[in-house]
Parts: sequence; structure tokens; C-alpha cells
Amino acid sequence: MDVEAPKDTIPSPAPRGKGMHWLLVAINCGMLSLGTTGGPLLSRLYYSKGGHRQWLAAWLETGGWPLLLIPVAASYLVRRARDPSAPLVLTRPRILLAAAALGVATGADDFLYAYGLSFLPVSTSAILISTQLAFTVFFAFLIVRQRLTASSLNAVALLTIGAVVLGLHASSDRPAGVSRGQYWLGFFLSLGAAALYGLVLPLVELTYKRAVGGGRVLQAAAAY
Repeated sequence: MDVEAPKDTIPSPAPRGKGMHWLLVAINCGMLSLGTTGGPLLSRLYYSKGGHRQWLAAWLETGGWPLLLIPVAASYLVRRARDPSAPLVLTRPRILLAAAALGVATGADDFLYAYGLSFLPVSTSAILISTQLAFTVFFAFLIVRQRLTASSLNAVALLTIGAVVLGLHASSDRPAGVSRGQYWLGFFLSLGAAALYGLVLPLVELTYKRAVGGGRVLQAAAAY
């Protein structure tokens, strides 16, 4: 006699948990929108008022990282309270080294962006940085085998055209006191920052896959 095996069912998330999830997503999107719009304006204002320390502007872009120590320390204290023999670091050494390398790459990207913005108007810098989506699509295809879609290819084409148009009109939007050579330096530094961050995002996803055996689609690129 055949007996049908019970099928594994995945319990649906509780309504309260789902609501909290969307609340956190909304808060994250709001903070991201505020930072990506207000940050470049404040940085450009700093340079316009005589500021010249690009390293300071770059450091401020990731200056909030000490706040992450609070939940990390709380998690460690709770874990030690439950198990006094719990290790200090739970992450595998390879994942820890990969995270450190990604942190260094993000710092280098911040410096390239801050240095490029010092020679460009904020509108030009924003358009050039938006080409990060094109680089993300390219590197995601190579590194994590992200599937290419018609919409992503259209976005790549439009962003590429926008960067070319800016390059053809380089002399019309230079800030006061910026030479043509400095403008082009800022132009290519901003493109370099977009390319480097476009590489960092797929590497972050690859690290997550190695760490937890999963991964999610690179949706963060669209937010930038």
C-alpha cells in the first residue's frame, strides 16, 4: 500500500513580523535617500566655501561605523552570558578577511568619490556616480552570475550615453577656479569610484553566499 509522505510546509511569517520587516525597509530607504541626496550637497558646499581636505570628506562618508560596535558588543555580551566559553569571534577567518578587504575597498571608493567631487559640480558628479548601476550589472554577471534583463541593459545604455554627453560638454559646467585638467581628473575619479563600488556590491553578495550559503539579488545598486 502506497503511503503519501507528508509535504514540508514553510510557515508564513507572522503579520507582526512582516509589518516590522516593512517598517525597517521603509526606515532604511528613507535614511538612504536622505544620505544620498544631502551628502553630496553638503560636500560640494564644503568645497565651495574653501574646504580642501578630501580625506575628511571621504572619512565622513563612513564615519558612522563605530555605531555598529553597539549591537556587536550587545550580541557578544548576551552570548557570553548564556555560554561563558563562547568564542570572541564567530566568523570564519576567510570571511573575516574578505570583510576587511571589502572595507578597505569601500574606503578607497569614498576617497575617489570625495576627490572627484572637489572638482565637479554636484549634478555632474551625481550623474557619473549613477553609472555605478552599469558597472554593478557587469560585475554581477561575471562574479555571481546575475541574469541580465532588458531593463538592466536599457539602464546601462542610458547611463553610458549620459556620461558621454557630459564628457562632450566638459567646458560648460566647470566650477569657478577649477581648471580643465582638474575637471577631467574629477571626471575620471568619479567614474573610477562608480566602477569600484560596482565591483564591491557583487563581492559583498558573494561573501554573503559563502558565509550563509545563500544570497539575494543586488537591489542596493538601484537605490544608489
